[in-house]
Amino acid sequence: MIRHDILIVGNGLAGLAAALSADPKLSTAVISKVHPLRSHSVAAQGGVNAPLGNSPAGRDDSPERHAYDTVKGGDFLADQDAAELMCREAVPTIIELEHLGVPFSRFPGGVIAQRPFGGAGFPRTCYAADRTGQVMLHTLFEQALKRNVKLYNEFMVTKLVLKNGRCCGVVAYAYDRGEFVPIRARAVVFAVGGYGRLYLRTTNAYTTLGSGIGLAFQAGLPLKDMEFIQFHPTSLYGKNILISEAARGEGGYLVNCRGKRFMADYAPQAMELAPRDIVARAIQTEIDRGRGFEGEYVHLDLTHLGRDKILKRLPAIREICIKFAGLDPVETPIPIQPAQHYSMGGIDVGNDCATGVPGVFAAGECSCVSVHGANRLGGNSLLETVVFGKIAGRSASLYARGAGAGPAGAEKALQDGLRKVEKQVEGWEKRTEGVPIHHLLQRMKVLMTAKAGVFRDRKNLREAVDGVLQMRRDYGRVIRTGRNRRYSQEIVNIFEFEHSLELAEAITRGALHREETRGSHFRTDFPKRDDKKWLKHTLAYLRNGKVELGSKKVRFTKYKPEERKY
Repeated sequence: MIRHDILIVGNGLAGLAAALSADPKLSTAVISKVHPLRSHSVAAQGGVNAPLGNSPAGRDDSPERHAYDTVKGGDFLADQDAAELMCREAVPTIIELEHLGVPFSRFPGGVIAQRPFGGAGFPRTCYAADRTGQVMLHTLFEQALKRNVKLYNEFMVTKLVLKNGRCCGVVAYAYDRGEFVPIRARAVVFAVGGYGRLYLRTTNAYTTLGSGIGLAFQAGLPLKDMEFIQFHPTSLYGKNILISEAARGEGGYLVNCRGKRFMADYAPQAMELAPRDIVARAIQTEIDRGRGFEGEYVHLDLTHLGRDKILKRLPAIREICIKFAGLDPVETPIPIQPAQHYSMGGIDVGNDCATGVPGVFAAGECSCVSVHGANRLGGNSLLETVVFGKIAGRSASLYARGAGAGPAGAEKALQDGLRKVEKQVEGWEKRTEGVPIHHLLQRMKVLMTAKAGVFRDRKNLREAVDGVLQMRRDYGRVIRTGRNRRYSQEIVNIFEFEHSLELAEAITRGALHREETRGSHFRTDFPKRDDKKWLKHTLAYLRNGKVELGSKKVRFTKYKPEERKY
């Protein structure tokens, strides 16, 4: 049996930040399905927010103004003390990252460059051209290697094991051996990212099926605000690869088939730099009303920016367009459409990243500390990963130092968990007929895209809930066609799909229940925000295999709800 004091599940920015902030006297390890440099954090392009005030237009910026923009951008559903904490930590976090070696782009004179992003009152997004997540991830990975952090790559956690309501550790599938192994840990930190692959059109990596969040859900931890799904306005048509908000931050135009910059009709002051939920709905509305190209997309036009600016500020975007669309944005507008991008909801945690289960913590996109509320502002996700990743590492260390030997019977509980997992796989392999997992995966993605997308209503959401319940029944007949357990993507998919369905039910039930429009959640049958009835968080619980809903108050400090205008 493998043993560590702290086990961090997920090796993206939140996971590595947690590992680097953990007590070096404790045994800490990071476990993940992929190598760290293949984690989805590497795909973040545009930048990371901090009120440095380096731009001439941003000299009056401050943590308070950053917090206000964050709360307003989230349509006043964010827990304001959490948002203020993140924004207070933003400047020292950027300075620390700079000292660790992150090669931020610079203004003349050497200060870190900052660009405008949607929903921000000032240009506060620090960047490294349009590869910000990549260089941040490489830097933290280098630091992890320098500090000899133990890494278990190509392991998938299949079960979170608790005993007497306390953390014992996990059971994981080791790809290279084709075996399941128990790992004992005093504290477990989930930093597993989002669940974009529940949708057919998404900017997310193929690994983002939400299984880590589902493990916590299945173990009894509540999820919060799962109905709030962010659809990025600009994904490359046909491929749904992210076209960063940086392209609009640098001055790109959104144009319909009539040649009109249509954002003037939706956000006349902010134009293309309105918050993502507003821009995504505007684009989808143009398409739905016949003002898109081929009825499918609109154009993101960068041609007026000039070759030099595009090569300097947006080189990765240009490379993506050339390789995957066969066009050069220096000369030709980019065809784009909205696609699922980010999940505001996740495992319910406090500002210390602790869950309600002793020894279990969460940080990054998989968590819901509720800094983003109903809609995340661009540039705040990378900030959240590092700020709360560090907090999670410190909190887990504090817990592990005082946890003693852990709950009585922890090792027996892990062995029992191991036997349950192995029996589950044997059951799939014994069936001679049933449903192949890839059929179910495709059904789920089509259903979620069609019924729980940018625009929602009661009829479609009820059909989504019914469809998910039917797939949960069909999952009971899933069959494993292969027999080799080494590097079996089929085993990975079957394990993950159970959790994907649980998350899909939490999303659709929450969306059906919330009869208002707020942030990314737009109900065409309830098009107005309703603070009297719905200014509260949605909690989802998994009880006896069924998803049940509850609620939780939003924490306020000084920002009173107001109409959201841009």
